[in-house]
Amino acid sequence: MGVADVVPLVDQHCHGVATGEVDPREWLSEAKNARRHPFRSLLGLSVRRWCAPVLGMPTLAPAEEYLWRRAELGWLEVSKRLLTAAGVRHWFVDTGYVPGPVTSPSGLAELGGGTGHEVVRIEAVAEAVQKTATSPEGLLDKIRAALHVAPAIAFKSIVAYRYGLELPGAQPARAEAVRAAASWLRAKDSDLTDPVLLAWLVHEAARVGAERGLPLQFHTGFGDADLRLSATDPVLLTEFLRAVRCQVVLLHCYPFHRNAAYLAHVYDHVHVDLGLTIPFVGVRSAAVLAEVLEIAPFDSVLYSSDGSVLPELHYLGAALWRRAVNTLTDSWLTEEALTTADAERLAYGILGGNAARLHRL
Repeated sequence: MGVADVVPLVDQHCHGVATGEVDPREWLSEAKNARRHPFRSLLGLSVRRWCAPVLGMPTLAPAEEYLWRRAELGWLEVSKRLLTAAGVRHWFVDTGYVPGPVTSPSGLAELGGGTGHEVVRIEAVAEAVQKTATSPEGLLDKIRAALHVAPAIAFKSIVAYRYGLELPGAQPARAEAVRAAASWLRAKDSDLTDPVLLAWLVHEAARVGAERGLPLQFHTGFGDADLRLSATDPVLLTEFLRAVRCQVVLLHCYPFHRNAAYLAHVYDHVHVDLGLTIPFVGVRSAAVLAEVLEIAPFDSVLYSSDGSVLPELHYLGAALWRRAVNTLTDSWLTEEALTTADAERLAYGILGGNAARLHRL
């Protein structure tokens, strides 16, 4: 047993699981309508390697047998087994992505144990306010007010999807934001994509977050085909990071995880989370984590699963993060590069302690 195996986890970014039967093959890729076999990947192998035993199957059971067993047990039993096995004490659930009927933060915790908390997506806040705003000035004021009262453990932005991460260091002037708000109101119920209004919103969330003690999470790096990967490199946030006071969490990061590690190295208020990356890289997770720890301060690295829809993803996040931390600390102990106390401190910090401190749990 390694030092990471007994650490209670803080999953500081994930989504709900489906509350009904779904086809896992549709959720094992970021591609839409993927034609390639989803189990012929490191993520697919990881499901067979680590999830199959939790469902009472042999390690690396064939994909067809895994799918049959999953259907036999049903979504509820599968979710309970996998979420409970993850060993998570706190779940931070982004409620802004709802691809179908999924669990709420409390519903996720009811299935897996622990406590659920809500991560509030700031673009969703703005889009909800837009439906009732009657003037551009009122829209901005109501967004600010809504951010102040949102029941959040953290804020999150998907500006990487809507425009890109190259945000200005200063918030757009009020007059400029009002003009952008007027244009958006005329568009009725459209998604928020205006770069001026997005920049105003992200800066506003950073200001409110600093006042309320709430970190601001950013999607960075790879995701589905809706984004342009070149616009999601976290180094594009440099001018913004130099200007803001709130704590910032860079989510996912791949393949820019070394860039994210650099930002955490030079800015004390920046933190790195490889959530979406770890289940996808599977058995290579220790190598990717090692590349982040080359330069990122140990206290700046946070665990999450980014599990969504499939409880397999929540469980794999936990299992593979624990495995990666054990692999690295065992190797460094063998090389006498750290003490046992150092290894324990690193494991407890990355897997839960850093997030608990950052979010004032």
